[in-house]
Amino acid sequence: NRRKKKDGNILEISSIPNPFPELCCSPFASVLSASLLPKATSRKKQVIKVYSEDDTSRALEVPSDITARDVCQLLILKNHYIDDHSWTLFEQLTHTGLGRAIEDHELVMEVQSNWVMEEENKLYFRKNYAKYEFFKNPLNFFPDHMISFPSETNAAVSYSGVLQMFLSSSTYPEIHGYLHAKEQGKKSWKKLYFLLRRSGLYFSTKGASKEPRHLQFFCEFSNSDMYMSLTGKKISGAPTNYGFCFKPNKSGGSRDLKQLCADDEQSRTCWMTAIRLLKYGMQLYQNYMQPYQGRSGCSPLNVTPMRSISENSLVAMDFSGHRSRVIENPAEALSVAVEEGLAWRRRGCLRLNSHGSPIVMSNMAIHRSQSWFHHKISREEAQRLILQHGLVDGVFLVRDSQSNPKTFVLSLSHGLKIKHFQIVPLEDDGKLFYTLDDGHTRFTDLIQLVEFYQLNKGVLPCKLKHYCARIAL
Repeated sequence: NRRKKKDGNILEISSIPNPFPELCCSPFASVLSASLLPKATSRKKQVIKVYSEDDTSRALEVPSDITARDVCQLLILKNHYIDDHSWTLFEQLTHTGLGRAIEDHELVMEVQSNWVMEEENKLYFRKNYAKYEFFKNPLNFFPDHMISFPSETNAAVSYSGVLQMFLSSSTYPEIHGYLHAKEQGKKSWKKLYFLLRRSGLYFSTKGASKEPRHLQFFCEFSNSDMYMSLTGKKISGAPTNYGFCFKPNKSGGSRDLKQLCADDEQSRTCWMTAIRLLKYGMQLYQNYMQPYQGRSGCSPLNVTPMRSISENSLVAMDFSGHRSRVIENPAEALSVAVEEGLAWRRRGCLRLNSHGSPIVMSNMAIHRSQSWFHHKISREEAQRLILQHGLVDGVFLVRDSQSNPKTFVLSLSHGLKIKHFQIVPLEDDGKLFYTLDDGHTRFTDLIQLVEFYQLNKGVLPCKLKHYCARIAL
């Protein structure tokens, strides 16, 4: 009875009038409530493992919709690296010996969802200087003998116009040439004439004929990813070391791969670049432009580094005396800087022995601490490292010579080729020097040699620009 009486008292209370009755009957009420109220669902997170060149790894807890660019930015911040817009996330399929640079806009979780559980596939974080190089120097990527234009294009097309045609939806230049194709279900390879068109990749059943009745469809790219062969001839038995293939996103294994092989690096680079542009189009250009967006009037080709207020207020100081002083004469500032650099080099050669007294390191050892020096790696491993960092002019490393233990080798990328130059030690008047040009130009150590050729071309085909480093995470 008490409960009924209590309920009756509650029901007798008059209802509070609604001050905004128009919201209750408005057709936009549901829209407003859905957009203004915070979302109840949170972003799901997963753990990914990323490796570096020295096989150190780092586990990251990231959102399920994170892109490859965001993973790179996260690792740059965590490791305090300099962001020069060349850091890239690589996918390596260990079992098949394939690898590719994941595009900046791709979702990392979608990439991992295509992996087979039994295979030890890995994500690598490294530099790739050639990622968007074709936007800067298209001349090196599209040779005249491999590209042709639609019949309605009568006038000569510039290389910037070629890129515009690749990115447009109406026209598309045709890439053509011979490639070795692995026959399905067989170990043999067959050389065929291929044509790349907007509708896909075709090969001719009759020589180099482009007639429709002689063209047979080979592959399309919307449901597959393109990989580069990292093992050369070892796994697939390819006729050359310039292999690439197409792997369906939901592939059951190596039997579903469509493998191709070019005769040289320039040909492979042309095919792979054109297919990237065909598959992603304007998205690639947006990825390329993203680091420069927000800077009014800036183009990627003429962006200058921005200086902070503190950098603009820096002055040259002399700390050699009892009191510090500001150096106002630019010539004096330069000589002091040079002397300080030489003093640092001398201090860098000093080490302490077991008794705590300093000992002088020989000039042969001071280069071991440099990021560009790789101790006792083979010629093949050096080429693989440079290839992974991108075949851009000026990518280099220095390594020990395997044929002559007393010499070193400078491995350098130029013109989509990797060239090797021997660094020879010379002894003159009891002093040891290093040279690349039979003694015409001499250096007391390898650090001086590298610094000189970073500023001067000399006997090399180009200046040293980007060094290959084994970073640690």
